[in-house]
Formats: sequence, structure tokens, C-alpha cells
Amino acid sequence: MVNIKKLFELRGNLESKDKIVLTIIGAVILIVLWFVMAEFLSKSVITQDESIDISKFAQKERVYYESDSLLIANYDVLEQMSTKELESFGLKKNKVYPLLPSPIKVIKAFPDLNQHDDVIGNTFYSIKLNFLGYLLAILVSIPIGFILGLIPLFRGLFSQIINSYRFIPLTAVTGIFIMWLGLGSEMKVSFLAFGIIVYLIPVVVQRIDEVQNVYLNTVFTLGATSWQTIRTVYIPYVFSKIIDDIRVLTAISWTYITIVEMLNKGGGIGELIWTAKRQSRIDKAFAILIIIVVIGILQDRLFVMIDRILFPFKHINKGNKH
Repeated sequence: MVNIKKLFELRGNLESKDKIVLTIIGAVILIVLWFVMAEFLSKSVITQDESIDISKFAQKERVYYESDSLLIANYDVLEQMSTKELESFGLKKNKVYPLLPSPIKVIKAFPDLNQHDDVIGNTFYSIKLNFLGYLLAILVSIPIGFILGLIPLFRGLFSQIINSYRFIPLTAVTGIFIMWLGLGSEMKVSFLAFGIIVYLIPVVVQRIDEVQNVYLNTVFTLGATSWQTIRTVYIPYVFSKIIDDIRVLTAISWTYITIVEMLNKGGGIGELIWTAKRQSRIDKAFAILIIIVVIGILQDRLFVMIDRILFPFKHINKGNKH
């Protein structure tokens, strides 16, 4: 049973089973709120009943069925009619969700996405682009970050300039990347990598600055050379910290991929969202967002697992904050 007192303890820790129970309760609360809001924002509209055989109707009863302009012009009058009267014109009342789709409609959108939009293939295409973007960003940022962080000459020359790149609106540079690299996968990977690099380089420099003097004094006392100091102090310390920063930044890159994939018909989740928008299928758009969230959670757990394997010492006393 959950200890109520511990739920309100400042910086308190919860047992694993309590976290699971609270997560499930929180998810149920959010789904119920979502359902209630969707129903509250829904509205009823009069449309043609496509399930009927209109040829059996008299000509004067088909006017609203065959002419959208007449239906719209007499909409106020039709709204006052009963369901049976509407049926006499081949019409019916439909509940629609223009702002927030019902959770049930979102769940029903998944088979449609799978059947008509190849959602699995497009999802793996986006994952591949993101992975290549992460990889390129890490390969570029870490060496540059170490050079800027360790050598005063390069820090003085370039550090402030590179820091200022963080203020560039990434959506504004998509046009420049298109001019440089076209509309293919190369442009998308480069754009995603750039979106991470501008933040990751300053973070590497910051992590180098955080190395405590006690470690440096120890290796200097032992007569270590500059390279030995980098290899035995800076690299282990920075890499043990930087994985958490990479985990956060790679999560942000999922917001960029929807931008680049909307630019052309090359596939991917971003293009599916754009297609859903053009079809006015808000239920499909929400279903795709759920897929992105699930990928993000799995990706996050993967980074935690890698962190535990590579740096187990970080997790030995993690639960003991006091």
C-alpha cells in the first residue's frame, strides 16, 4: 500500500512499485480528462447519409443530398428537424471532433495508418534519420568541444561565436540547408545534426570546466603528461556526464524531424502528420504523436541502460540523496 505521508515528503523517494501504481493512475486520469474534453468540444453536424440508397428517394427529397450549397444555405432550418425528418432527405447528424479527437477515434486511426500510410516503414525511416543525425552530431561536437574547452587559444577565438549559434532559429535555416544539400536524406540528417551540435559543443566545454581540481592535482602529483591527464581525467569525467546531455538533446531532435520531413515527399513521420493535416484527420495526427512519444520513451530507456552499462559507478548510490 502506498505510504501517503511519503507522497508529500520534500525530495522524498518512492518505491518502484509505488512509482508504477502512480504512473498507471496518472495515465488513467489523463485519458479520462482527454475523453471528457473531447466530448465537451465535440459538436453535431448534418451530413449526407452515405449508407442509404438515394435512388429510392423522390427528386424533391434528394435536393440536400445532391447539393452541398443547398444544404449549407438551409442548415439552420435542417438543424431544427428531428432525426426522422432528416432521414427523409437522406441526411443524418454526425458527431465530429474538430479540436480534440476522442481517444477511441485515435485508437481506431492506427489500423487506417497501417493500411494506407505504411506507418511502420515511415516510422523506421524517421528513426534512421534521427540516429544518423545523433551520430554525426556526436562525432563533430565532442572533438570540437574538447579543443575549445582545453586549449585557451581556440576558446578565445571561437567559443563565444559558437555559443551565439544557439540563438539561431533552426526553422529559419532550413532554406539554407536546402540550397546547400537539396531535399534528400543528406539535407535532413545534416539539419538534425546541426540542431544538436549548436547545443552540444557548449555543453562539452561546460563539462570540461566542471572537472574538479582535486583530480587534476592528483595526476599532476603523479607526473602525468597533458595527454595522460586528458585520457585519465577529462575523457572519463566528461563522457560519464555528457551521456545525460545527449539523451536530452536527442529527444529535442524529434521536434526537428517533423519540420524537415514536411519539406518534401520523402517519407517519414513528419510527412504523415502533414498528410493527416491536409486530410483534416486530426485523429491520425494524434495517433502519430503517440507513436513519437512511445519512441521517445523507448529511446530514453535505451540511453539509461547504456549509461548503467558504461558508467555503473554513477548508479551505486543514486537513490540515497540524504
